[in-house]
Amino acid sequence: MRIGMLHSRIRVEEKMILDAAVRRGVELTRIDVDREILCLDPAGEPAALAGYDAILERCVSHSRAMAALRVLDAWNVPCVNPVGVAEICGDKLATNAALHAAGVPVPRARVAFTPESALAAIEELGYPAVLKPAVGSWGRLIARVNDRDAAEAVLEHKATLGTYHHSIFYVQEHIEKPGRDLRGFVVGDNVIAAIARSSDHWITNTARGATTAGVPVTDEMRAVSLAAARAVGGGVVSVDLFETPGGLLVNEVNYTTEFKNSVEPTGVDIPGAVIDYLVEVAEGRPFPSAPATPAVAATAATTATAAAPAKSATTTPPPTEGATHG
Repeated sequence: MRIGMLHSRIRVEEKMILDAAVRRGVELTRIDVDREILCLDPAGEPAALAGYDAILERCVSHSRAMAALRVLDAWNVPCVNPVGVAEICGDKLATNAALHAAGVPVPRARVAFTPESALAAIEELGYPAVLKPAVGSWGRLIARVNDRDAAEAVLEHKATLGTYHHSIFYVQEHIEKPGRDLRGFVVGDNVIAAIARSSDHWITNTARGATTAGVPVTDEMRAVSLAAARAVGGGVVSVDLFETPGGLLVNEVNYTTEFKNSVEPTGVDIPGAVIDYLVEVAEGRPFPSAPATPAVAATAATTATAAAPAKSATTTPPPTEGATHG
Protein backbone atom coordinates (compact mmCIF):
# COMPACT_ATOMS: atom_id res chain seq x y z
CA MET A 1 0.00 0.00 0.00
CA ARG A 2 1.40 3.38 -1.04
CA ILE A 3 0.08 6.50 0.65
CA GLY A 4 1.48 10.01 0.59
CA MET A 5 1.00 13.50 1.96
CA LEU A 6 0.94 16.36 -0.53
CA HIS A 7 2.28 19.49 1.15
CA SER A 8 4.02 22.79 0.66
CA ARG A 9 5.30 24.08 4.00
CA ILE A 10 5.57 21.56 6.82
CA ARG A 11 3.65 23.17 9.66
CA VAL A 12 2.90 21.87 13.13
CA GLU A 13 -0.12 19.92 11.83
CA GLU A 14 1.90 18.14 9.15
CA LYS A 15 4.57 17.20 11.69
CA MET A 16 1.85 15.78 13.93
CA ILE A 17 0.45 13.76 11.03
CA LEU A 18 3.89 12.37 10.17
CA ASP A 19 4.45 11.42 13.81
CA ALA A 20 1.03 9.73 13.95
CA ALA A 21 1.92 7.66 10.88
CA VAL A 22 5.16 6.51 12.55
CA ARG A 23 3.29 5.52 15.71
CA ARG A 24 0.93 3.39 13.62
CA GLY A 25 3.68 1.82 11.54
CA VAL A 26 2.30 3.47 8.41
CA GLU A 27 4.76 4.57 5.74
CA LEU A 28 3.63 8.05 4.70
CA THR A 29 5.63 9.54 1.83
CA ARG A 30 6.14 13.29 1.80
CA ILE A 31 5.27 14.85 -1.57
CA ASP A 32 6.43 18.46 -1.88
CA VAL A 33 4.08 20.14 -4.33
CA ASP A 34 6.70 22.82 -5.03
CA ARG A 35 9.02 20.16 -6.49
CA GLU A 36 6.45 18.24 -8.52
CA ILE A 37 5.95 18.47 -12.30
CA LEU A 38 2.61 16.88 -13.18
CA CYS A 39 2.18 15.59 -16.73
CA LEU A 40 -1.23 16.43 -18.21
CA ASP A 41 -0.81 14.28 -21.33
CA PRO A 42 -2.49 10.90 -20.73
CA ALA A 43 -0.27 9.41 -23.44
CA GLY A 44 2.89 10.67 -21.74
CA GLU A 45 5.20 8.93 -19.32
CA PRO A 46 3.35 7.28 -16.40
CA ALA A 47 3.48 9.68 -13.45
CA ALA A 48 4.96 8.48 -10.18
CA LEU A 49 2.04 9.85 -8.19
CA ALA A 50 -0.43 7.86 -10.26
CA GLY A 51 0.71 4.72 -8.45
CA TYR A 52 -0.45 5.87 -5.01
CA ASP A 53 -3.38 4.17 -3.29
CA ALA A 54 -4.30 7.41 -1.50
CA ILE A 55 -2.88 10.90 -1.00
CA LEU A 56 -3.60 13.31 1.85
CA GLU A 57 -3.74 16.93 0.68
CA ARG A 58 -2.17 19.42 3.15
CA CYS A 59 -1.10 22.34 0.95
CA VAL A 60 -1.19 25.83 2.43
CA SER A 61 -2.09 27.38 -0.94
CA HIS A 62 -5.66 26.78 -2.11
CA SER A 63 -4.74 27.37 -5.76
CA ARG A 64 -1.88 24.84 -5.66
CA ALA A 65 -4.05 22.33 -3.85
CA MET A 66 -6.78 22.70 -6.48
CA ALA A 67 -4.38 22.28 -9.40
CA ALA A 68 -2.72 19.19 -7.93
CA LEU A 69 -6.03 17.62 -6.91
CA ARG A 70 -7.46 18.09 -10.40
CA VAL A 71 -4.55 16.21 -11.93
CA LEU A 72 -4.69 13.47 -9.29
CA ASP A 73 -8.42 13.14 -9.88
CA ALA A 74 -7.79 12.70 -13.62
CA TRP A 75 -5.35 9.91 -12.72
CA ASN A 76 -8.01 8.30 -10.47
CA VAL A 77 -5.85 8.63 -7.36
CA PRO A 78 -8.06 8.70 -4.22
CA CYS A 79 -7.39 11.89 -2.26
CA VAL A 80 -8.36 13.16 1.17
CA ASN A 81 -9.98 15.43 0.42
CA PRO A 82 -10.89 15.05 -3.28
CA VAL A 83 -10.98 17.95 -5.71
CA GLY A 84 -14.76 18.34 -5.51
CA VAL A 85 -14.65 18.94 -1.77
CA ALA A 86 -11.76 21.41 -2.10
CA GLU A 87 -13.55 23.27 -4.88
CA ILE A 88 -16.69 23.76 -2.79
CA CYS A 89 -15.05 24.50 0.55
CA GLY A 90 -12.49 26.87 -0.96
CA ASP A 91 -15.22 29.16 -2.26
CA LYS A 92 -17.72 30.66 0.21
CA LEU A 93 -20.22 31.11 -2.61
CA ALA A 94 -20.04 27.43 -3.57
CA THR A 95 -20.15 26.38 0.08
CA ASN A 96 -23.25 28.45 0.74
CA ALA A 97 -24.98 27.06 -2.35
CA ALA A 98 -24.18 23.46 -1.37
CA LEU A 99 -25.37 23.98 2.20
CA HIS A 100 -28.59 25.65 1.01
CA ALA A 101 -29.25 22.81 -1.44
CA ALA A 102 -28.90 20.30 1.42
CA GLY A 103 -31.14 22.28 3.74
CA VAL A 104 -28.33 23.03 6.20
CA PRO A 105 -28.99 26.16 8.32
CA VAL A 106 -26.70 29.08 7.45
CA PRO A 107 -26.62 32.85 8.07
CA ARG A 108 -28.39 34.99 5.48
CA ALA A 109 -26.04 36.09 2.70
CA ARG A 110 -26.06 38.06 -0.53
CA VAL A 111 -23.72 38.34 -3.52
CA ALA A 112 -23.28 41.59 -5.42
CA PHE A 113 -21.07 42.73 -8.28
CA THR A 114 -20.80 46.50 -7.91
CA PRO A 115 -20.29 48.78 -4.90
CA GLU A 116 -23.78 50.19 -5.44
CA SER A 117 -25.53 46.82 -5.43
CA ALA A 118 -23.34 45.67 -2.53
CA LEU A 119 -24.47 48.68 -0.49
CA ALA A 120 -28.08 47.82 -1.27
CA ALA A 121 -27.44 44.21 -0.18
CA ILE A 122 -25.89 45.37 3.09
CA GLU A 123 -28.84 47.61 3.87
CA GLU A 124 -31.26 44.81 2.99
CA LEU A 125 -29.59 42.54 5.55
CA GLY A 126 -29.27 45.37 8.05
CA TYR A 127 -26.41 46.81 10.09
CA PRO A 128 -24.04 45.51 11.24
CA ALA A 129 -23.19 43.30 8.29
CA VAL A 130 -20.06 41.38 7.31
CA LEU A 131 -18.13 41.67 4.05
CA LYS A 132 -15.97 38.68 3.14
CA PRO A 133 -13.80 37.68 0.18
CA ALA A 134 -15.37 34.70 -1.58
CA VAL A 135 -12.01 32.92 -1.40
CA GLY A 136 -9.87 33.28 1.71
CA SER A 137 -9.01 31.91 5.14
CA TRP A 138 -7.68 32.76 8.61
CA GLY A 139 -10.14 35.63 8.98
CA ARG A 140 -8.25 37.82 6.50
CA LEU A 141 -9.89 40.68 4.58
CA ILE A 142 -13.13 40.32 6.57
CA ALA A 143 -14.82 43.55 7.59
CA ARG A 144 -17.76 44.29 9.86
CA VAL A 145 -19.60 47.42 8.75
CA ASN A 146 -21.71 49.05 11.44
CA ASP A 147 -23.31 51.86 9.43
CA ARG A 148 -23.68 53.34 5.96
CA ASP A 149 -20.54 55.50 6.25
CA ALA A 150 -18.41 52.45 7.08
CA ALA A 151 -20.02 50.42 4.30
CA GLU A 152 -19.35 53.09 1.68
CA ALA A 153 -15.71 53.42 2.79
CA VAL A 154 -15.01 49.67 2.75
CA LEU A 155 -16.75 49.20 -0.59
CA GLU A 156 -14.77 52.07 -2.11
CA HIS A 157 -11.51 50.52 -0.92
CA LYS A 158 -12.47 47.14 -2.35
CA ALA A 159 -13.44 48.63 -5.70
CA THR A 160 -10.22 50.66 -5.88
CA LEU A 161 -7.98 47.72 -4.97
CA GLY A 162 -9.58 45.82 -7.83
CA THR A 163 -7.95 42.43 -7.21
CA TYR A 164 -9.72 39.09 -7.61
CA HIS A 165 -10.52 38.95 -3.90
CA HIS A 166 -12.33 42.27 -4.11
CA SER A 167 -14.17 41.87 -7.43
CA ILE A 168 -17.13 39.97 -5.95
CA PHE A 169 -18.95 41.32 -2.91
CA TYR A 170 -20.01 38.55 -0.52
CA VAL A 171 -22.25 40.02 2.18
CA GLN A 172 -23.36 38.05 5.24
CA GLU A 173 -25.59 38.97 8.11
CA HIS A 174 -23.76 39.63 11.35
CA ILE A 175 -24.46 37.02 14.02
CA GLU A 176 -24.20 38.18 17.62
CA LYS A 177 -22.00 35.54 19.24
CA PRO A 178 -21.62 34.84 22.97
CA GLY A 179 -17.93 35.70 22.75
CA ARG A 180 -17.19 32.49 20.88
CA ASP A 181 -18.02 30.19 18.01
CA LEU A 182 -17.86 26.40 17.75
CA ARG A 183 -15.97 24.03 15.48
CA GLY A 184 -16.89 20.40 14.92
CA PHE A 185 -14.28 18.02 13.51
CA VAL A 186 -15.69 15.48 11.07
CA VAL A 187 -13.93 12.33 9.90
CA GLY A 188 -16.01 10.29 7.49
CA ASP A 189 -19.37 9.73 9.14
CA ASN A 190 -18.35 10.81 12.65
CA VAL A 191 -18.01 14.06 14.55
CA ILE A 192 -15.11 13.08 16.75
CA ALA A 193 -14.38 16.30 18.66
CA ALA A 194 -15.45 19.89 19.08
CA ILE A 195 -13.95 23.10 20.36
CA ALA A 196 -15.11 26.57 21.30
CA ARG A 197 -13.00 29.45 20.01
CA SER A 198 -13.26 32.47 22.27
CA SER A 199 -12.06 36.03 21.81
CA ASP A 200 -12.82 39.60 22.86
CA HIS A 201 -12.62 40.42 19.15
CA TRP A 202 -15.64 39.76 16.97
CA ILE A 203 -13.52 37.50 14.73
CA THR A 204 -13.07 34.30 16.76
CA ASN A 205 -10.24 32.74 14.77
CA THR A 206 -7.15 31.20 16.37
CA ALA A 207 -5.04 32.82 13.64
CA ARG A 208 -6.28 36.12 15.09
CA GLY A 209 -5.57 35.23 18.72
CA ALA A 210 -8.68 33.32 19.83
CA THR A 211 -8.28 30.71 22.56
CA THR A 212 -9.69 27.18 22.37
CA ALA A 213 -11.44 24.86 24.81
CA GLY A 214 -12.92 21.43 24.30
CA VAL A 215 -16.72 21.19 24.37
CA PRO A 216 -19.10 18.22 24.30
CA VAL A 217 -20.38 17.05 20.90
CA THR A 218 -24.11 17.57 21.36
CA ASP A 219 -26.76 15.82 19.30
CA GLU A 220 -27.48 19.08 17.51
CA MET A 221 -23.82 19.74 16.73
CA ARG A 222 -23.40 16.19 15.45
CA ALA A 223 -26.45 16.42 13.18
CA VAL A 224 -25.63 19.85 11.74
CA SER A 225 -21.90 19.14 11.32
CA LEU A 226 -22.52 15.83 9.54
CA ALA A 227 -25.14 17.40 7.30
CA ALA A 228 -22.69 20.18 6.38
CA ALA A 229 -19.84 17.74 5.74
CA ARG A 230 -22.01 15.55 3.51
CA ALA A 231 -23.30 18.59 1.65
CA VAL A 232 -19.78 19.45 0.48
CA GLY A 233 -18.80 15.85 -0.28
CA GLY A 234 -17.64 14.38 3.00
CA GLY A 235 -14.16 13.33 4.09
CA VAL A 236 -12.03 15.08 6.71
CA VAL A 237 -13.38 18.57 7.37
CA SER A 238 -14.06 20.99 10.19
CA VAL A 239 -17.36 22.83 10.44
CA ASP A 240 -17.52 26.31 11.97
CA LEU A 241 -20.77 26.98 13.79
CA PHE A 242 -22.58 29.99 15.23
CA GLU A 243 -24.83 29.62 18.27
CA THR A 244 -28.15 31.45 17.96
CA PRO A 245 -31.44 31.36 19.92
CA GLY A 246 -32.93 29.35 17.04
CA GLY A 247 -30.13 26.79 16.88
CA LEU A 248 -26.76 26.32 15.25
CA LEU A 249 -25.85 27.95 11.93
CA VAL A 250 -22.98 26.80 9.71
CA ASN A 251 -20.57 29.59 8.93
CA GLU A 252 -17.89 27.73 6.97
CA VAL A 253 -16.60 24.24 6.15
CA ASN A 254 -12.80 23.80 6.03
CA TYR A 255 -11.21 21.12 3.87
CA THR A 256 -7.56 21.38 4.99
CA THR A 257 -8.39 21.85 8.61
CA GLU A 258 -5.91 23.08 11.19
CA PHE A 259 -5.92 21.37 14.57
CA LYS A 260 -2.69 22.13 16.45
CA ASN A 261 -4.64 24.13 19.07
CA SER A 262 -7.40 21.51 19.35
CA VAL A 263 -5.64 18.26 20.27
CA GLU A 264 -4.75 19.14 23.85
CA PRO A 265 -8.04 20.81 24.90
CA THR A 266 -10.16 18.01 23.44
CA GLY A 267 -7.94 15.09 24.38
CA VAL A 268 -8.56 13.67 20.90
CA ASP A 269 -5.79 12.25 18.71
CA ILE A 270 -6.70 14.28 15.65
CA PRO A 271 -3.65 13.47 13.49
CA GLY A 272 -4.04 9.79 14.33
CA ALA A 273 -7.60 9.90 13.06
CA VAL A 274 -6.43 11.50 9.83
CA ILE A 275 -3.97 8.65 9.25
CA ASP A 276 -6.54 5.98 10.14
CA TYR A 277 -9.04 7.45 7.71
CA LEU A 278 -6.43 7.82 4.97
CA VAL A 279 -5.55 4.14 5.34
CA GLU A 280 -9.24 3.21 5.06
CA VAL A 281 -9.52 5.21 1.84
CA ALA A 282 -6.38 3.55 0.47
CA GLU A 283 -7.87 0.17 1.28
CA GLY A 284 -10.95 0.97 -0.78
CA ARG A 285 -13.51 2.37 1.65
CA PRO A 286 -16.36 4.01 -0.32
CA PHE A 287 -15.71 7.74 -0.60
CA PRO A 288 -17.15 10.31 -0.38
CA SER A 289 -20.08 9.94 2.00
CA ALA A 290 -23.60 10.17 0.64
CA PRO A 291 -24.76 13.77 0.26
CA ALA A 292 -26.96 15.24 2.94
CA THR A 293 -30.67 15.40 2.36
CA PRO A 294 -32.81 18.41 3.29
CA ALA A 295 -34.64 16.20 5.78
CA VAL A 296 -31.46 15.49 7.73
CA ALA A 297 -30.52 19.13 8.06
CA ALA A 298 -34.10 20.23 8.67
CA THR A 299 -34.38 17.78 11.56
CA ALA A 300 -31.20 19.21 13.07
CA ALA A 301 -32.50 22.76 12.73
CA THR A 302 -35.96 21.93 14.09
CA THR A 303 -34.69 20.18 17.19
CA ALA A 304 -31.95 22.75 17.84
CA THR A 305 -31.70 24.54 21.13
CA ALA A 306 -29.35 27.39 21.90
CA ALA A 307 -26.17 26.06 23.48
CA ALA A 308 -24.80 27.60 26.66
CA PRO A 309 -21.06 28.25 26.95
CA ALA A 310 -19.43 24.97 27.96
CA LYS A 311 -17.49 24.61 31.21
CA SER A 312 -15.70 21.44 30.19
CA ALA A 313 -12.27 21.66 28.59
CA THR A 314 -12.09 18.01 27.52
CA THR A 315 -14.15 15.95 25.11
CA THR A 316 -13.87 12.19 24.89
CA PRO A 317 -16.21 10.89 22.19
CA PRO A 318 -16.92 7.20 21.77
CA PRO A 319 -14.63 5.19 19.47
CA THR A 320 -15.30 5.81 15.77
CA GLU A 321 -14.85 3.72 12.67
CA GLY A 322 -11.68 5.46 11.60
CA ALA A 323 -10.36 6.62 14.97
CA THR A 324 -10.25 10.06 16.46
CA HIS A 325 -9.63 13.26 14.60
CA GLY A 326 -10.42 16.90 14.01
